[in-house]
Amino acid sequence: MPLVFSDQDLQTHNTLGLPARAAVATLDDESAIPDLCEALSSGRETDAPLFVLGGGSNLVVAARPRRRVLRVALRGIRLWRETTTHWFVEAAAGEPWHGFVDHCLSQGWPGLENLALIPGTVGAAPVQNIGAYGLELDQRLHSVVAWDLRAGRERELRADECGFAYRDSLFKRDGAGRWLIVRVRFALPKAWAPRLDYPDLRDYPGLGSPTGGAGEIPSPRSIFDAVCDIRRRKLPDPAVQGNAGSFFKNPVIDAGQADRLRHRYPDLKAYPQADGRVKLAAGWLIEQAGWKGRRLGPVGMHERQALVLVNHGGAQSADVLALARAVRADVQARFGVDLEQEPVVLD
Repeated sequence: MPLVFSDQDLQTHNTLGLPARAAVATLDDESAIPDLCEALSSGRETDAPLFVLGGGSNLVVAARPRRRVLRVALRGIRLWRETTTHWFVEAAAGEPWHGFVDHCLSQGWPGLENLALIPGTVGAAPVQNIGAYGLELDQRLHSVVAWDLRAGRERELRADECGFAYRDSLFKRDGAGRWLIVRVRFALPKAWAPRLDYPDLRDYPGLGSPTGGAGEIPSPRSIFDAVCDIRRRKLPDPAVQGNAGSFFKNPVIDAGQADRLRHRYPDLKAYPQADGRVKLAAGWLIEQAGWKGRRLGPVGMHERQALVLVNHGGAQSADVLALARAVRADVQARFGVDLEQEPVVLD
């Protein structure tokens, strides 16, 4: 059945809770995609470029975006195949990410527990190359099944073909409207080992044993529960207070600049990278610049986590972008470091 775009409210489809209306169609059946590609290639769909929407958790949306919105609601999870070393699990792009992680654990397929409680959908996860608590998505991803809407064909891209980088991917760099991810496949290791390098997990009291015993190997479920608890204590719930999670990327700078900053700021939060550069904690920079808990009109940086921009009520996209510019300017003026925002803009 052909997709039909109609004027719809998007306020409940972006976690910042910004008021917006756009021409929206919902994709819940892959059989509609070939017709969409044919319409795009023939010029029948020329009103405005497409924007593919997942859970809206990484989005700043204008009140009346010019782009049409394709909301992905494809569902389904299956064990795609199994080897002696891995479970290969496939999930449809519209599956809620946190529910997918929980489902994998319930089936005895660990490996994604460090990424618990991240908002959004499975299909959006590779676009941003999500990561948290010492694990990046590309470390567990096998392949992505996506339609190249420009070429009008479905492709399977291996992990090494996705152009993954820190909070970045081929799907993000190629621009909105080209790639429509329909399924994502994960390689979950049977020789599972806990990932507890991140300080919040390493220091979590009693983590690891279902019985709480000291020295026992943590269970995947106990790590999942710990991550959920840590995130709930540190981060606001988008259902209660509008936000898009971490609003800025942690900047990566060269070692020389990091050394100069350490000389001026001995408490600088800095982490050496494999390529010799140094990653800084954007939240620490923002807090030192005086923005933790500070408001600018109806928006502000969260009082417990300076990296999270929150909507205190009634905000528009212009308010969000004005605050982002102010924070970036103050961090640049104080530290000489450029911050890059994570959420994409739908205008």
